[in-house]
Amino acid sequence: MNDDIIKKTIRKSLGVDNKKSINESYVTKAQKYSLPTEMLSEKTKKAHQELLAKYVDTLNTVSAKLDTVSRDEANLNHSEFRALKIDETYNVNAAFLHAYYFENIADPQSIITMDSLAFLRIERDFGSFDEWQKDFVACALSARNGWACMVYNIFLQRYINVVVDLHSNNIPFGSYPVIVVDCWEHSYYRDYMNDRKSYVYAMMKELNWDKIESRIKTSEKIAKVTSGGK
Repeated sequence: MNDDIIKKTIRKSLGVDNKKSINESYVTKAQKYSLPTEMLSEKTKKAHQELLAKYVDTLNTVSAKLDTVSRDEANLNHSEFRALKIDETYNVNAAFLHAYYFENIADPQSIITMDSLAFLRIERDFGSFDEWQKDFVACALSARNGWACMVYNIFLQRYINVVVDLHSNNIPFGSYPVIVVDCWEHSYYRDYMNDRKSYVYAMMKELNWDKIESRIKTSEKIAKVTSGGK
């Protein structure tokens, strides 16, 4: 099913008139991820991917509603436009952070080489790989139902670890996610109860460094563009 058909289906279900639409809506799709790890139970994997699908469905619904919501009635105290824009940010981040998380975990053959770009950039910006790990774990333990991420920040022109609460709080502008670990309780409670540290260690033992390396290479391209080619 292509994007146009999906858009029409969503709009029809919402009673949205295409003639009144500003036609700026977009459609996202939830992928299925292979997670060949024993660090998470099959029930957790299944429930977590179902959650991703719900975020994507919600995002598509919000996108469709934004096409026709009144801009004239927008205000800072209460308006449908304001509520939808806040929901858009929340669900965009929820959908794509989950996708990045699933992509960069669950590699039982996890290995990073000292000559890889990922290793070299981590050593450059954190002093050592061990110091990066300590800082990343501290971020993961500090998130209030949220995320620990290593991002490339275009303003600082370097990699930093960040603590994200929920899906959209405390994210610095200009950040491209490179390493993502979900720290919401639903991601680990079934398998680790309240032992978040053991869960975080388990995820970091099986990081997919091939995927991370490709994101680092993308970050390097971003760096060249945003730094004026310097």
